[in-house]
Amino acid sequence: MPRKNIAPMIAALLGSSMLAGPALGQTQPAPQAAATGNEAIGDIIVTAQKREETLQNVPISVQALGTQKLEQMNVSNFNDYTKLLPSVAFQTATPGTATVYIRGVASGGDGNHSGSLPSVGFYLDEQPITTIGGTLDVHIYDIARIEALSGPQGTLYGASSEAGTVRIITNKPSTAGFEGGFDVEGNTVRKGGQGGKVEGFVNVPLTERIAVRAVGFYEHDAGYIDNVAATRNFIGGLSINNARLVKKDINDVDTYGGRLALGIDLSDDWTATASVFGQEQKSHGSFGYDASIGDLKVARFFPEFNKDKWYQAALTVQGKIGSWDLTYAGAYMDRRRHSASDYTDYAEAYDALYADYGGLAGYFYYQDNAGNNVVPVQHIIGSDHFKRISQELRVSSPAEEPFRVVGGIFYQRQSNLIHQDYQIDKLGAAVSVNGLPGTLWLTQQKRVDRDYAIFGEASWDITPRLTLTGGLRGYKFDNTLIGFFGFGRNPASAFSAGEGADTRPFTATPFNAAGSSRTGVAGCYTTTGKTLRNALAAGETPTLLPAAVAGGPCTDLADVVNGKLVPKRTKDDGFLYRVNLNWKPADGKLLYATWSKGFRPGGINRRATIAPYAPDFLINYEVGFKTTWGNTLRWNGAFFWQDWKKFQFSFLGQNSFTEIHNGPNARIKGIETDFAWNPVTGLTLSGSAAYTDGKIRKNLCLFDDPTFACTQPGPGGEDNRISSPKGTRLPVTPRFKMSATGRYEFQAAPDVKPYLQATVTHSSSAASDIRESVNGSAGVIFNPRLQLGNLPAWTTADFAVGVKWKQFTAEAFIQNAFDERAQITRFVQCGSCYPAAGGFPGFGRAYAVVQTPRTIGIRAGYRF
Repeated sequence: MPRKNIAPMIAALLGSSMLAGPALGQTQPAPQAAATGNEAIGDIIVTAQKREETLQNVPISVQALGTQKLEQMNVSNFNDYTKLLPSVAFQTATPGTATVYIRGVASGGDGNHSGSLPSVGFYLDEQPITTIGGTLDVHIYDIARIEALSGPQGTLYGASSEAGTVRIITNKPSTAGFEGGFDVEGNTVRKGGQGGKVEGFVNVPLTERIAVRAVGFYEHDAGYIDNVAATRNFIGGLSINNARLVKKDINDVDTYGGRLALGIDLSDDWTATASVFGQEQKSHGSFGYDASIGDLKVARFFPEFNKDKWYQAALTVQGKIGSWDLTYAGAYMDRRRHSASDYTDYAEAYDALYADYGGLAGYFYYQDNAGNNVVPVQHIIGSDHFKRISQELRVSSPAEEPFRVVGGIFYQRQSNLIHQDYQIDKLGAAVSVNGLPGTLWLTQQKRVDRDYAIFGEASWDITPRLTLTGGLRGYKFDNTLIGFFGFGRNPASAFSAGEGADTRPFTATPFNAAGSSRTGVAGCYTTTGKTLRNALAAGETPTLLPAAVAGGPCTDLADVVNGKLVPKRTKDDGFLYRVNLNWKPADGKLLYATWSKGFRPGGINRRATIAPYAPDFLINYEVGFKTTWGNTLRWNGAFFWQDWKKFQFSFLGQNSFTEIHNGPNARIKGIETDFAWNPVTGLTLSGSAAYTDGKIRKNLCLFDDPTFACTQPGPGGEDNRISSPKGTRLPVTPRFKMSATGRYEFQAAPDVKPYLQATVTHSSSAASDIRESVNGSAGVIFNPRLQLGNLPAWTTADFAVGVKWKQFTAEAFIQNAFDERAQITRFVQCGSCYPAAGGFPGFGRAYAVVQTPRTIGIRAGYRF
């Protein structure tokens, strides 16, 4: 949807809601999410176990942020709510590309478009929205609650809920009465620009049994990173400058969209809710800055952007068959991402690595059509087209019975059409990917992941205060990948090029700009079933099979079966379990113990010569407590011990090509706790904290090659060296993270209630990479942990002061008040792009992605 059409759409939405108010009775607001007890201390209804239960009665570790909390904390996006969840950590390079981890189940580097599936599941209402390559950055507005379930949720949520599940639950249409509202905000960012947002919703009962709810929003996040003037020089007198792109505050973001839901009471026992949620997010520039240049500064030589557009259509039908509840939940999601990235650092690093051989352009064949060397700088044009369909049918027995069950069947299919085009300006057609002049490297692949499951849980009240729960999930996954990756192959013959008498095509040199005779078109399959390279070696005159994925020159990632190309496949099946015992020694007190198992499916490496990677599994042992004291204090906590079996880890290998391998086992131990206290009327103190200690239990080898012993040092440095020794901490997740909030509201006059609020969030340091050494190009051994640098500890503080007057609210706020550079991700652009540190050679630059600098703003809202 074009940006210029959003403001009129929202204005129309808000205007129509105001006009409709008198007719439907604006004094009868429909109820929000169901709640019991004191919502100030978080006593709300959740559906974490696929039943409606109060939070304090759910015998698993759950943090729930209700409507009231989300509004008070001004939560509008992914970064906002993850700050409040101490067991959650993530990596990101741009908005919409975050890879999420819970309880330290992180190996780093996951998230590549053809890499591992996520280890944390995300749900929008009843439907999964988990995708490879980045969690959906769902705009948070008119949301009933966000539930964060820690630990394996394998029996009820299945694959990709290995470490936990995050559920975003929207407010549903209600026939109870008309309601609506809108909110506006303006803000300014230190060393940056100005931002703001406008949001609105309306709930309209159409009849006694039918209601509709509509939501619209637009948000502009100001940029704060400057692209400064710079020149990069390359061996051979080649250079590039960025004069045309010098600009302040380049990393701005625009997010807009809406939600429309129709609720129908089909009968006294049956309801149906149909909804469509659409969102588009456009970001520009780099979100990582280069500290070697200056604070919040970067030098980029090509335009960068990321456009993320998605919609989900969903249907949920709920009803009763006798006394049993039946639920059907189905959804279709379509997500398209288009991006452009500067890859100049790659050329700079490899030019230095090949300095003794004439630099990158001189050693290889970075040439134009006339044979002249060109500036060897790459920029990447990429896209991903995700499609996902999911269906679940489940039944549950009456919740009040001493023996109760919930069970069902589940199916999902998700596909991703992957396009990654690495371009070099003026690169000659003969040394480019065939049919794509100027393209040095192309990835054009289609990935399909299928999941099937049957699941069930049963709970038995052994006594009125002691309950035993057991669950099983039988699963099957079937994942495939097919397409093209790599360089081109000069289609000319050696004879036509004057190099010999061979008149067969594809025999002229150079084969491509990188001089590669193996990767890319050389590995494509011919009509005889051989690869092009092998067919030429056998004396054949080859004919390439057509591309299996449109847009590629041919196919080099596939299997040939009876002369036909079929996708490479990995599949498996098995069982997951959960056993839980909970005891309520007194009202408002619950103790529980859990033994559970989660998993993440295996998959295909996009480099055909690298073996598929197997599933990894997480075994969780946990004891916890939930306590409520006098309806003024809630205190919950859990102690956990997790064994992560043969964990998957992704990394940029040689030539910066992503590889996924299974590593050794890891063990993660930790504590998490949260509380909310309402000691006197108007004052609420709340907080949460997590301590996580995850370490690998065996040496992590530099290469996943069983023919070598993982030893260090070795003869000539050619053996399978130790990349990280036993006991190395898992990356990304801080050892300690906490968030605490204090809020005081008081009655100043009839209908006037001012308030003050303060929030402090702290994160200890964390490693940015699991590996302590990697083997780069030219045989150089790098130390990513040392050269890339750790994620430093940080503390941020947010303050707000406001007033509620009848149906109005107004607030002034300051976020990140002390302008902390809170680093959430560090990254380099290629496998050999590590800066110098501690005596190690340097061939690149490190970038830090940080929380937004100090932001000051005002916001106002109205409910009717």
